[in-house]
Amino acid sequence: MISYRTAAVGALLGALPCLFTALAAQPAQAHGAPTDPVSRTFACSPEGGGAARSAACWAARAANGPEAADWDNLRIAGVAGKDRERIPDGKLCGGGLEAYRGLDLPRADWPSTRLSAGADLTLTYRSTIPHTGTFELYLTKEGYDPTRPLKWSDLEAKPFATAEDPALVDDAYHIKATLPADRTGRQLIYTIWRNTSTPDTYYSCSDVVLGAPAKGSSDDASPPSSEVAVPPSRAAAAPSRAASDASRATSAADEDDGSSTPVLLAGGASVLVLGAGVAATVRRRRPSR
Repeated sequence: MISYRTAAVGALLGALPCLFTALAAQPAQAHGAPTDPVSRTFACSPEGGGAARSAACWAARAANGPEAADWDNLRIAGVAGKDRERIPDGKLCGGGLEAYRGLDLPRADWPSTRLSAGADLTLTYRSTIPHTGTFELYLTKEGYDPTRPLKWSDLEAKPFATAEDPALVDDAYHIKATLPADRTGRQLIYTIWRNTSTPDTYYSCSDVVLGAPAKGSSDDASPPSSEVAVPPSRAAAAPSRAASDASRATSAADEDDGSSTPVLLAGGASVLVLGAGVAATVRRRRPSR
């Protein structure tokens, strides 16, 4: 009897590394989206913190499909650069995908990031799988009205910044750019990531409020109290990166960050408890010599 129990425990303990590997592999399904300036898809996701509790995000979730909780999976395969032919006017932020249709709601209270016109910008694009490809950043034209559906004609014809095959550092791409100096007020940065290692193209909308050009950093400007903060980063991200992403705005609901306990940690803890319990049971049942 003892030999059977010992063999069973050995098999279970031997399987623990496999269980941990399976749990750790789950986040690898993720791909990417901007977190600073915060994109609508990330702000309104379960990881969006205070921004996820904004009125705009509540409305977006009510209109979205359940797949929209995957903030890093807003992509279309086989576009091959024909974005304007593939995505209709009024559906740019959701990529023309029904699951993300709530991101296209025309309203002026989307969670936003305060920046200064003409200032340097480093766009942080979170991703857990490295891909090759080109990033293109477009800014809306002067006179853009966020209460109207976003159209291709609302964007400048050429991107104000591009980056080809940037390195994935600390689970993020960092795209350096300089914002146009002739734009103020509420605007939108439209990011297109054209993969070359996959057939996918990713789309995202980041709402920003541009102050007048200043000599200092864009971080010097304080956001209006009505703006919602850039939310905390993914649970797997380092605290320093989360602090950097949150530094550009203040929260309209900062009593708690709204983040959830990672499934990975819970699953790992459960496996440890299970293994320890079985080992303790065998020790109690082992006959004295």
